[in-house]
Amino acid sequence: MHQFMNDKGGYTMKYLLKNGTVVSGEKSEKLDVLVDGEKIVNVGKDLEAGDAEVIDVEGKLLFPGFIDGHTHFDLEVAGTVTADDFETGTRAALLGGTTLVIDYASQDKGGQTLKEGLDKWHKKADGKCSCDYSFHMSIVEWNDETEAEVQDMIDHGITSFKLYMTYPAMIVNDCDMYKILKKLGECGCFAGVHCENAGVIDALTAEAKKKGRFGPENHPLVRPDTMEAEAVHRLLVIAKEANAPVMIVHLTNKKAYEEVIHARKNGQEVYAETCPQYLLLDDSVYSKPDFEGAVYVCAPPIRKKKDQDCLWKALADEEIQTVATDQCSFTLAQKALGKDDFTRIPGGLPGVQTRGTLLYTYGVKTGKITQEQMCKVLCENPAKLYGVYPNKGAITPGSDADIVVLDPHGEGVISAATLAYNTDNNPFEGFKLGCSIDKVFLRGNLAVEDGKLVKEKLGRYIARGRKQF
Repeated sequence: MHQFMNDKGGYTMKYLLKNGTVVSGEKSEKLDVLVDGEKIVNVGKDLEAGDAEVIDVEGKLLFPGFIDGHTHFDLEVAGTVTADDFETGTRAALLGGTTLVIDYASQDKGGQTLKEGLDKWHKKADGKCSCDYSFHMSIVEWNDETEAEVQDMIDHGITSFKLYMTYPAMIVNDCDMYKILKKLGECGCFAGVHCENAGVIDALTAEAKKKGRFGPENHPLVRPDTMEAEAVHRLLVIAKEANAPVMIVHLTNKKAYEEVIHARKNGQEVYAETCPQYLLLDDSVYSKPDFEGAVYVCAPPIRKKKDQDCLWKALADEEIQTVATDQCSFTLAQKALGKDDFTRIPGGLPGVQTRGTLLYTYGVKTGKITQEQMCKVLCENPAKLYGVYPNKGAITPGSDADIVVLDPHGEGVISAATLAYNTDNNPFEGFKLGCSIDKVFLRGNLAVEDGKLVKEKLGRYIARGRKQF
C-alpha cells in the first residue's frame, strides 16, 4: 500500500474514488478521482487503481472541499468570548464538509498594529485547527503606520480585509473608509464590509429603551432593512469614488440587494455574500416565548419571508457570489447576559457544520438552485475571490485533495445535542436534512468517515494570492 508521512505526522494514502459524480460549477459528471498524497493526480473515466485503496462512492456526489469565507472563532464579543474556539469550531466545520475557513483577525483600537492583531490570531489558531485556515484582516484604525502595513499583510498571504460601519470598537468613518478602499484597490485587494447605519440604530435603540422595550423581539426593529440598505448605498458611493472593488458581507434583504444591482449596472465591481440564516429563517423567530428569541440575535438581523425569496432568486441568478456562515456561537447562558436588555445579548449564531447540508436540502432538492450553483457559492467562487483557486475549490489534477463525499439520499435532523459545536442551542434545531456528509478528505487525509471525525488538527495556514474573479 502506497503511503507517506505528511508534515503533521499523519499518513497520507493513495486513494481511488470510483463511480461517484464529480460536481463543478459548470457540470456534474460520473468520474473517478485518483488521490496521491495531498494532491488530486487524475480525474477521468475507468481509472486504474494500481496500488491505491479503492473507495466505491457509487450514488454519491463529490464536491470540492467547501470554503467558509466568514467565521469568528475565539472572538471577544459583548463582554464574553464565543463558545467555539478554533479547536471546536474547525472540528464542526470539517464534519460539515468545510476544508478551509477564513476567519477575521483584527487590530484593536488604541494604536495596535495590524501585525500585532495578526500575531494574536495566529496564537489562537495555530496547531488547533482540524481544517485549513486563513485570515482576513480587520482594519479599525487608519494612519500612516497602518497604511504601510497593508503590503506586509499581502506578503503574509492576506489579500482581503474587513471594515465595519457599526460597532464602536470597530467602526471606521467615511473619510477613512475612502482612504482604505483606495489603498486596497491600488494594491489589488478588496474589503468585505459590514453595512449598517450605526447612528440611526443607536437612535432607534434609545427610543425602544425609553419606551421600556427590552426584549429580543426589539432587535430587528432597531436594526431595520432600510439602515442596512442605506449603509450599502453609502459604501458603494464611496467605493466608486475610490475606484475600488468591494464585498458586501452577510447581505440580508431586498432593499440592500437592489443597491448592489444598481451599482453593478453602473459599472462597479461589487461582490455579495449571504448566509443560511437569511435564506431559511424569518424575523418571527425573535418573538418566540421564554427569551428563546435571543438564540437568533445576530447582526444584521434575520429579515422577512420576502427577503428570503429575494436572496434565493439572487443565488439562482448568480448575483450573490458566496454563501458563508458568519459563524459566531454562544451558549444559552451567554445569550442570557442580555436577559434584561436585548442590546447586551451577544450577537451571533453557529453555522459551519450545517451550511452544506442545509443548502443542498433546501436549495438543490427544492429546485431553487442547482448542485452546480451550490458548488460555485460554496467552493469555486470563494476560492477565486480569496485567491486560492485552483489549489482549492476544484476537483482537478494538481488541486489539493480536499473532497466532500455527499450522500444525496442521507437523512437527518439538526439538533444541538448531536452537533460538534461547544454550544447547547442551534438556530436550525429540528430542521430535517435530505442529505448527509459521508466522507471528507483534507489534503488527501481521510479525516471524516461515515460522518465521524477520524483525524483531527491537520489544518494548515493557507497564504492566499489576489482574487481571480
